[in-house]
Amino acid sequence: MAASKTLPATADFKGFTGEPGPGDVAIIGAGLAGLFTALKLAPLPVTVIAAAPLGEGASSMWAQGGIAAAVGEGDSTAKHAADTIEAGAGIVDAGVARLVAEEGPDRIRDLLGYGVPFDRDLEGHYMLSKEAAHSEKRVVRVSGDKAGAAIMQALIAAVRATPSIRVLEGYEADDLIVANDRVEGVRLIRPTTLGNGRYAFVPASAVVLATGGVGALFALTTNPSYAKGEALAMAARAGAVIADLEFVQFHPTAIDAGIDPAPLATEALRGEGATLINSDGERFMLAIDPRGELAPRDVVARGVYNEINAGRRVYLDCRAAIGAHFEKEFPTVWGHCQRAGIDPSKDLIPVAPAEHYHMGGIAADKHGRTSLTGLWAVGEVASTGLHGANRLASNSLLEAVVFGARAADDIRALLPHDRIGHFVVPHRIPGSGRAADTASRQEAMTSLRSIMTKYVGVQRSGKGLKAALVELKALTAISANDRVLSNMLLAARLIATSALLRKESRGGHYRTDYPRTNAALAHRSFVMLADIDALEEPPKLRSAARPLTAVGS
Repeated sequence: MAASKTLPATADFKGFTGEPGPGDVAIIGAGLAGLFTALKLAPLPVTVIAAAPLGEGASSMWAQGGIAAAVGEGDSTAKHAADTIEAGAGIVDAGVARLVAEEGPDRIRDLLGYGVPFDRDLEGHYMLSKEAAHSEKRVVRVSGDKAGAAIMQALIAAVRATPSIRVLEGYEADDLIVANDRVEGVRLIRPTTLGNGRYAFVPASAVVLATGGVGALFALTTNPSYAKGEALAMAARAGAVIADLEFVQFHPTAIDAGIDPAPLATEALRGEGATLINSDGERFMLAIDPRGELAPRDVVARGVYNEINAGRRVYLDCRAAIGAHFEKEFPTVWGHCQRAGIDPSKDLIPVAPAEHYHMGGIAADKHGRTSLTGLWAVGEVASTGLHGANRLASNSLLEAVVFGARAADDIRALLPHDRIGHFVVPHRIPGSGRAADTASRQEAMTSLRSIMTKYVGVQRSGKGLKAALVELKALTAISANDRVLSNMLLAARLIATSALLRKESRGGHYRTDYPRTNAALAHRSFVMLADIDALEEPPKLRSAARPLTAVGS
């Protein structure tokens, strides 16, 4: 291991030291953050590495509510930033919240330029929704609840039409290639159906991680199966600083119909007046929070969780608020309900909390730079300080485009302006084509998801988190030859470690043994791979005002 270097948590990371490599920019992930970054990098040569055909493996495609931006009459970027800071439960980076809110309207205009058909009235004004913890109507929509799909379809078309962007479909990253004190490339794998084997993608002039969230680590999630958290493990193994991993957002109204991933009943339904009732017919949220169903998501998720834990089922009642207009106004949710045999205009929708969004991730500054030279992170995989302990509804798509543009600008400024070059060709690594045991992997993944849901879910405790780490470590010991599973287990251990170290309840992190918020812990948290092995004598949470130590690989 190289000597350690100190990185101030509140300062910008370095980006490049010395001359960048000669290859094209490699973007790992093909959701909104990855594709938007690629488009903003044109005409620099960019390779987007996608695990699935474009549009099929990205959480962005499934986003229903829309994208938050202060574009409505009477709204302002200051109000948007204030709502973001309030929702984040005391640890949002206020500077980041302001810059994201301020740049939001310009990014909406960018999306319009790429052909996204945002809903407008006859006078051309945006048709906006109000979602939980927003003080104004500011969620820009497409066909009611089709924002994610419409945005992705427009960007996919733009990417396909951009000659400087190449898409490698059917490849997954399983490790970063680190040499000369910088990230120089990515190691890729292909599944058996596509030829199997391990490949090296080097050199890369820059690597951007845009792999999304961690939903597949939990038994009930709204995320696609590709959201396995592997990039967290890859970055941590390479020596990156990881931030705020304990803060996991559980959406309170996933449709509880035995479908994996769980379809989402968008927050916008509650914004339009839908209510939550239990199997006794009680509208229980008003007794928990005066905002009722529009309280912050962590409050609503715990309310629903506790009702279910008490043996009562929970339902979303849209009959009076939306009724006969449901199919037209919320066609995506209507379709999910129909497939589950539910007519939401007449029937109650059974719901339960499901892992939905990860506020934590790889620590990234306002340019998307990580603590590792040559590595950027954008979108859900990054932790920029925007979300704090609890993401404000519909800020995730906004963060993806704001930081995608910022990372692209940063990389363009650091790379030679005349670079056009040829695309890097991934080369197969000899002797690395052994396929994983599919049955064993599935069994281990089922155990992993059960452990995370039981011990690291909506409510946690020190005893449960310690049990989780013991069980995850045991699974790790028998999974060493499966890199995909090893990455998932390492990501899970990092999340559980961070949750154990934060001895309070705040936002999306709730500890039954520490149910109160501790003012002394009103700062972000940072961990590194070494912290997992130091749990016998747990270090205190590092404050954002203190230096971080990043160890090179």
